[in-house]
Amino acid sequence: MDPAAARDFWNSRYDRQDYLFGEAPNAFLAAQVDRLKPGMTALAVADGEGRNGVWLAEQGLSVTTTDIAPRAIEKALALAGRRGVALDARLADLDTWAWPKAAFDVVVAVFIQFAPPSRRDRLFRRMKAAVKPGGLILLQGYRPEQIGYGTGGPGQVENLYTEALLRDAFAEFDILHLESHDSDVSEGPGHSGRSALIDLLARRP
Repeated sequence: MDPAAARDFWNSRYDRQDYLFGEAPNAFLAAQVDRLKPGMTALAVADGEGRNGVWLAEQGLSVTTTDIAPRAIEKALALAGRRGVALDARLADLDTWAWPKAAFDVVVAVFIQFAPPSRRDRLFRRMKAAVKPGGLILLQGYRPEQIGYGTGGPGQVENLYTEALLRDAFAEFDILHLESHDSDVSEGPGHSGRSALIDLLARRP
């Protein structure tokens, strides 16, 4: 999908009164709260309507959030305003955005599986370059078994993650946590029901 088509697709999905993926943070992200300290810098990759970026800001982090859809950025800033926190919200095509280098203590990428394998490889390289030495990458996505559940995510099996794929992609990082599990998800109407998930927490040496 070219950038203009992707922008229009996501704009139309987010053009609703409620929040497609809810207003609460992703559960795996929220479970890492003890690793997050006020004053840290965070990047929320393709953060949609801002639920994860806003939550990170509520923990006292300085947050850059990105999305390709203007409607998503508008809703993320509205959510931040209601919660009384600040976001550096960037309208960004991740293929052409000038990714900061070694700039963030935490890079969060939750359900960014719009990317086919070649594009995913580029995204992962840029995420790894964006995190500071000693910083964390936190990623959650769907496994191929998600196709059978049909409770969210892409319909393209090649876009989904396996443990072997993530272990290889982040081989030069210290993998602190890598787990496959089937869990019930309740993240707005967009992600709802039993889901085949995979979680990664990796530290840049």
